[in-house]
Amino acid sequence: MTHSFDVIVIGGGILGTSISYFLSFLNKSKKIAVIEQAHNVAFHTSGRNTGKVHAPYLYNPEKKKLFAKSSFRGYEMWETYAKLKKLPFKKDGVIEVALDEKGINVLEKYLRWGKQNGLEDNSIELFNKEEMKKIEPEIKCESALCVYKDASTDYSLLTNSIMKDSKESGTTFLLDTRVTKIEKEKDRWTITLNDDHKIYAKFLINAAGGESVDIAHDVGVAKKVTDVHFRGEYWKTPKEYNNLTKSSVYSVPEFPEYPFLDPHWILRVDGSCEIGPNAVPVFSPYGYDKIENIKEFIPKMLEMLGSGARKAIFDKQFQELVMNEIQSSMSKTTMVNRVKKFLPKIEADKITEKGTAGIRSSIIDENGKFVPDVIQIDDEASFHILNYNSPGATGALPFAAHIVNHLNEKGLFRCEDLQAQCGPWKFNEIIEKIK
Repeated sequence: MTHSFDVIVIGGGILGTSISYFLSFLNKSKKIAVIEQAHNVAFHTSGRNTGKVHAPYLYNPEKKKLFAKSSFRGYEMWETYAKLKKLPFKKDGVIEVALDEKGINVLEKYLRWGKQNGLEDNSIELFNKEEMKKIEPEIKCESALCVYKDASTDYSLLTNSIMKDSKESGTTFLLDTRVTKIEKEKDRWTITLNDDHKIYAKFLINAAGGESVDIAHDVGVAKKVTDVHFRGEYWKTPKEYNNLTKSSVYSVPEFPEYPFLDPHWILRVDGSCEIGPNAVPVFSPYGYDKIENIKEFIPKMLEMLGSGARKAIFDKQFQELVMNEIQSSMSKTTMVNRVKKFLPKIEADKITEKGTAGIRSSIIDENGKFVPDVIQIDDEASFHILNYNSPGATGALPFAAHIVNHLNEKGLFRCEDLQAQCGPWKFNEIIEKIK
């Protein structure tokens, strides 16, 4: 095995793999590696989500301009890539419903945002409840925003394909490999893998998702923030519900400042339907079961109590929301009833099979507030991406290109050919579209 690399990406999720994809096409003479502790890429959050390719109607065009552009361009790029590789991509749209006057005001805001972010009039429309009844008879609401430029896919398949292309361009993928120690020695990083052997890198990119904060802390950056983990659970619905709606259905979030999502009605790319996700607090980015959570409970609680997360833990509204999410995990009926508010036809006793759970990690700052945006940190010989959540999968390709271009412009990691052809796209043309 090669022991020295020009750049190492920690994390083989959809973002880390996409970063390696562009790096490999732009730097034919440099050695690039991706370290992923799971046995395959996109094994955790990147492959355990709703599979939606989101249109940019949820993102404030002033405050979240980069995310909005990444979402807008990401849709086009994934559609092109899926067609090229013959991978699933279904244009099935999404409907955001309002159940009260407050929600209607939010939908009106989303409509403005969507158009400001590039959605054309025929891509997004707002309907009152009578109009909606004619379009989707089973949906009960006061108003609904229909977003036609929304799709379903399988991000696990897409990420695996991106990995294959990256490998063919020269990237080394070290799977089943955990980073257990990182040290800076003079002009290079020494990275210990699986407590066993060492590899070396001139530059380090931290795209480790649920462990990105821990890695940042290990190298001395982002010390004032901490992360909290939430397990999103799903229930599969019986086939008799598969044609209940033509699109996935989301409801306006009641508490947008918190990472708690009311469960959605989700149409999967294979035609099946699910309810989910909720957001159950867990103590590990891999807290899918009791054993892992018990093992990590004490160290995680000590970390949170010694950080800004302490303020969130003792906030009464946060505590109430946490209890509601725990209840939705313990009671299938509680979770299904949230969806029954806008899809009254579904019955909890007909839903018997659980779907795949995924874990989302959110960052809390030193003031006890949830950070709404991605955090990008330049360091002398490293770059860190923290809090990369929704629309993370949708925008992964253009956002990865943005990161690679940013590193080049800052002189942190110089690329050899910014006009290189990267699969179906020229790199410089991607950058022009998202700038």
